[in-house]
Amino acid sequence: MRIPLPRPRSLAGQLFAMQVVLVAAIVAGCAVFAYVTDRSQAEETARRQSTAAATAVAASPSVPQALRSPNPTALLQPYAESVRKRTGVDFVVVMSPDGTRWSHPEGVEIGRTYRGHIEPALQGRTFSETHMGVLGRSVRTITPVYEDGKVVALVSSGITIEKISEQVREQVTALLGMAGAALAIGGAGTYVINARLRRHTHGMNASELSRMHDYHEAALHAVSEGLVMLDGQRRIALINDGARELLGLDAEVVGRSAADLGLPVSLTTALLASEPRVDELHLTAERVLVVNTRPVVGGERRGTVATLRDRTELQALTGELTSERGFTEALRSQAHEAANRLHTVVSLIELGRVEEAVGFATAELELAQALTDRVVDAVGEPVLAALLLGKAAQANERGVELTLTEDSRIDDGLLPPEIPSRDLVTILGNLIDNAVDATSGTPHARVAVTARTCDGELLLRVADTGPGVEEGDRDAVFDRGWSTHGPARGLGLALVRQAATRASGTVTLADTPEGGAEFTVRLPLAQPLPKPRSQPKPQPGVPDSEVSL
Repeated sequence: MRIPLPRPRSLAGQLFAMQVVLVAAIVAGCAVFAYVTDRSQAEETARRQSTAAATAVAASPSVPQALRSPNPTALLQPYAESVRKRTGVDFVVVMSPDGTRWSHPEGVEIGRTYRGHIEPALQGRTFSETHMGVLGRSVRTITPVYEDGKVVALVSSGITIEKISEQVREQVTALLGMAGAALAIGGAGTYVINARLRRHTHGMNASELSRMHDYHEAALHAVSEGLVMLDGQRRIALINDGARELLGLDAEVVGRSAADLGLPVSLTTALLASEPRVDELHLTAERVLVVNTRPVVGGERRGTVATLRDRTELQALTGELTSERGFTEALRSQAHEAANRLHTVVSLIELGRVEEAVGFATAELELAQALTDRVVDAVGEPVLAALLLGKAAQANERGVELTLTEDSRIDDGLLPPEIPSRDLVTILGNLIDNAVDATSGTPHARVAVTARTCDGELLLRVADTGPGVEEGDRDAVFDRGWSTHGPARGLGLALVRQAATRASGTVTLADTPEGGAEFTVRLPLAQPLPKPRSQPKPQPGVPDSEVSL
């Protein structure tokens, strides 16, 4: 049977144990240091106290007077005892120069020889020492007594080591009590701090946190989507490589506020929002991003997690697919219309009106051929030509006349690779769609398209006869979400400006003489343009100024 190994202690538990040991070691070290310091200070205090008592007795005039009496002990013993009691020392001994005691706390020692060194005192010096005496080991001071300039006696005063140790023990007891209280308070504070740490680390140990960090770093750089984490102050706490690439940010962005990154206003608002955002489309200078945000909440707002998905290519493909579907619908409608016209021709033949049938069919063929020839001749770029023919069919289906102005001219091979065909489809397709939407259902609905290259730039202009754009909306018309057709719209013009900006071009808005809107896109060309081809001869029955598509 396999015995499961015990789970390692959590990080908070390990830190708690370490901190308790550290606090205990610090308190113990402080206690030992205080004990040694107190012991040294107690001995120094005893030395000063004994020195003061000995010098006071030696300077007293009653000592020389007692020495001149027949029995010095009778006078010196009471005096020495009174000084001993007043000063708090353990003994005051007055002795002759040869060391014979004249006073002592224990009377039996009077008349006996002093135990200790007296030579420095006989030489006139006051000195202190620690020595074993009758009362035990003591700190003592010996000083000479002078009369007429001669040493006539010696005075020794001291405090026993036992008394000093007893004072130190009292101080150490109080110190241990304070150390215990400090250890208890430190342990309680450490427990509170580590309880908070345990909540934040969810009880995980160091190896689990390290492993989670490694997985976190690997996952962060492995995902292709952009990931941005903001802290509670809306600063960049974490960002992966994908998000830096999608947003065009450098590696020094961590720690900066999301409002200071220079991102579009709508994207910045989404990142700073307190409520979740789900699958919102936002445009940067070069990309279309799908943004999802979710706040990080754990008792308090701790930040926001945002994911970014690049939808630039998908958005372009979606636009092309929409155009293709519209073109298909227009072709289906034209096939139906062609069938009706064929039935008309057949009916005229059956009625015997052959000349009218031939005239009707010939007029239709000439008009269709004229339209196709005009577009193919004026626009040599195949992608734009196909787009214009498809949009003409869609506009015709909706009752809108789409025309190509006479000065339109784009020869094949003029457009540099820096301007991809997909961006041209995005620009011209969205402008035409918006113009058709604006004029659809209005009297004499008409959209005029200009596409030409001149003076080192590509000019694309779409003008309509619709209601135009109000003056107050001109600054917001290119913002994502601006639309007059309800929600879930308003991306086309934003994509137009993005594509133009990507090609270092400009987009301007003006009014047409009919009161409609005129959008002009200018894209710089990197290479010089050749001279335009000679103008084609006008087709019979078609005006010289423009051709209806």
